[in-house]
Amino acid sequence: MLIEGLIAVAAAGGSAVVQAAGTDAWNGIRDGFARLFGRGEPGREQAELERLDQTRSVLEAAGEGEGSQRVQIAQVARWQTRLETLLEELPAAEQRLVVAELQALVAQAEAAKPVETVHNDFSQASFTNSQVLGSGTMTVTNNYDK
Repeated sequence: MLIEGLIAVAAAGGSAVVQAAGTDAWNGIRDGFARLFGRGEPGREQAELERLDQTRSVLEAAGEGEGSQRVQIAQVARWQTRLETLLEELPAAEQRLVVAELQALVAQAEAAKPVETVHNDFSQASFTNSQVLGSGTMTVTNNYDK
């Protein structure tokens, strides 16, 4: 049985695979996960590369929308389960090394994640006795005195 910290790392790893699939960082992350699972065996590493490519294909085929969210969730769960199994089977010393490798891959995937921004342009808007609610940096000018 895995302790909660290792389960969290495995969950983050599963998310990293799915998150990286559509980014420029995919090849590096793909190779890193294949090495992680291959554990120095070229045949196993090649099989993992094929599994990772299959995951990317499934995600791309799902497109966007509600159906794609289900596919993403399923793929995250698939990779999380595989990572949990890998970690369970390793001796403690090797487990620590794999966790460190996995955390580095998760950080790499996070760094490659597209930044989502929202820009609201109120330059042509007119507000009379109204309120603007929001968060972040905001400048509000009231022209009541003009």
